[in-house]
Amino acid sequence: MVDAVRAAVPESMPVLVRLSATDWVEGGWDLPQTVRLARLLEQRGVDLLDVSTGGLDPEQSIALGPGYQVPFAHAVREAVSIPVAAVGLIDTAAQAQSVLDDGSADVVLLGRQLLREPSFPRRAAAELGAEHAWPVPYLRARG
Repeated sequence: MVDAVRAAVPESMPVLVRLSATDWVEGGWDLPQTVRLARLLEQRGVDLLDVSTGGLDPEQSIALGPGYQVPFAHAVREAVSIPVAAVGLIDTAAQAQSVLDDGSADVVLLGRQLLREPSFPRRAAAELGAEHAWPVPYLRARG
């Protein structure tokens, strides 16, 4: 599948793959299998791995908490040389920055937090003292 996608898109277009690092079920898909798959995907020309986890089995037991999926991204990042993205209840600027600073991931991707607060990236940038460009129609909204 990756070979077909890579062949169909220009080399300038990145190919990203989202992985479920575990399905949280005893005897199911697990992190060692994910690491092996990540290495194969890297060899096939994938440009970034987005590491998440499953959530579909009624037998699963998920230990939810801030950044609960980050350790999976960290393990994959240590196994490959391509960029790795982390997800999983990352909802503060400081938390996202620490994921990057401690080397757990190269990128933090947000889902639910952006649904709750679409302006989160601008607020996080301000909290972290980062400069960012404003689209011209929004220049008057700068504080």
